[in-house]
Amino acid sequence: MDINAYNRLVDSGLRPSTQRLAIMSYLLGHRTHPTVEDVFQGVVTEVPTLSRTTVYNTLRLFSEHKAAQMITIDDHHVCYDGDIHPHVHFLCRECGRVFDLMDEKAPKLKRPVTRDGNLIDEAQLYYKGVCKECLEKEKENNKNKIA
Repeated sequence: MDINAYNRLVDSGLRPSTQRLAIMSYLLGHRTHPTVEDVFQGVVTEVPTLSRTTVYNTLRLFSEHKAAQMITIDDHHVCYDGDIHPHVHFLCRECGRVFDLMDEKAPKLKRPVTRDGNLIDEAQLYYKGVCKECLEKEKENNKNKIA
């Protein structure tokens, strides 16, 4: 049993079932910001009775209980992050990868705050652009076209 996954679930007030443990363990072990499908494919061999609906509902539950982050950068990119500490995410418009920018200052809320009469209880910061790997590929492709 993954003790980190177990502790995360218990600390978040969730009962650590076999499916929840497997899904949380996957999230904590894969820093790739997986989608529901990624998690399903990664866990179904360990828990053959698992369904996509269970993965979807479990990830939503994790998000609601602050055991994981649901990252919704846009309508086409919904993924999950086992790192619940405030940090910035970057979406590459070319390859579609989402990754952490840990050196960027992230918004932090120690407790809910009120701004203009609105209660803010969560803050996330996303950047969108082209990652360095895609920029290098583009540079290489342009160089080859000229030659």
